[in-house]
Amino acid sequence: MSMQTRILGGAIVALLASTGFASVAFAADTEMAFVECGDTPSPVHVATIKKWEEANPGYKVNVEVVGWGQCQDKVTQLAVAGNPVGLAYIGSRALKQLASNDLIVPMPMTDDEKKSYYNYVADTVTFGGTQWGRPVAFSTKALYWNKDLFTAAGLDPEKPPTTWAEEIADAKAIKEKTGIAGFGVVAKTFDNTMHQFLHWVYTNGGSVIDADGKITLDSPQNLAALTALKDITAYAEEGPTAYEQNEVRAIFLDGKLGMIQAASGARGLLKDAKFKWGVTLLPLGPDAKGPGTLLITDSMAVFKNTGYEDKAADLAKFLTNPENQSAYEAEQGLTPLRPGPAVDALVAADANWKPFLDSIQFGGPEPLLTDYVGLQNTMIEMVQSVVTGAAEPQAALTKAAGELEAFK
Repeated sequence: MSMQTRILGGAIVALLASTGFASVAFAADTEMAFVECGDTPSPVHVATIKKWEEANPGYKVNVEVVGWGQCQDKVTQLAVAGNPVGLAYIGSRALKQLASNDLIVPMPMTDDEKKSYYNYVADTVTFGGTQWGRPVAFSTKALYWNKDLFTAAGLDPEKPPTTWAEEIADAKAIKEKTGIAGFGVVAKTFDNTMHQFLHWVYTNGGSVIDADGKITLDSPQNLAALTALKDITAYAEEGPTAYEQNEVRAIFLDGKLGMIQAASGARGLLKDAKFKWGVTLLPLGPDAKGPGTLLITDSMAVFKNTGYEDKAADLAKFLTNPENQSAYEAEQGLTPLRPGPAVDALVAADANWKPFLDSIQFGGPEPLLTDYVGLQNTMIEMVQSVVTGAAEPQAALTKAAGELEAFK
């Protein structure tokens, strides 16, 4: 090849590149940034993403795992700075704030898609009449009790409490008869302090914000909930403001707590426990309409201004379709998002799953406000002020309700 031919060939390549025609021959894969909150990547998600890539040539998914303490702040800051990730696995509580700031795209569901989930699951990602994420993880809570401590306290080990009054009385008996704390109160400056209080709210027919956006925290139902939490704190572990839920769970696993509110994952951790235990529905308050729990979901959210929003949304839907979602739930030990034969088989194989599912019917979603950090901090401060005796329940509730008006 002559020098002239090489120069001409180079010029043509340069021209094609400048006009975009060279993209077919020379383009690299479009890289999609996916941030997964957690400690390690899910093997199920890794395998599912590989399948999606094979079905979508020209796209490469780059997964970055970021701890929960920094994850949501990181993806929000990147979006605000104009360098958004394509897809993120985040707490659904962040969706309203992200959408209100025009940082994510809507992900509307059909009526059939909404109906495929358990009650209220779609509500955890809905505001303004549309959905802003695809649920990917679901958590409900139940009451675990230490049967050996019930026996030592003179209580029937096969009769867990079904009401708040019974729960407080049982905690008192355990504390006074054995010297061991009867109930684990969560009150650390950590997000699950709010979550644990919301279990009391949803086991008494309460709410924080209604469908019209009105703050409903200061209600008789929630006053009863906060008062019950105050009353049971007298029989809890020492210094509850030092403990988040996993730390309280660790005390229970060591046989040093009578009762805790915990998710389904505690079942696996109790397989080798040196004491007898059981799990049942969360006890109910006086205004309860039926068994309840806070319904927490995490979601796949698609961020704006990446140029591949449609593909990111397609990946989110693929990761969370019934088949792939069931595999992920089984891997992680999560409460199933959808009812069906697989769930029936789960309960048939292990009856301890039943309370985590039966409590969904009267449960409630994590409140969606435009400032979820403000919501979280206000609720934590309210709980801490009551369990430490710094404020009475009514005063703390009224103060918190007023502060939440700014975060709607």
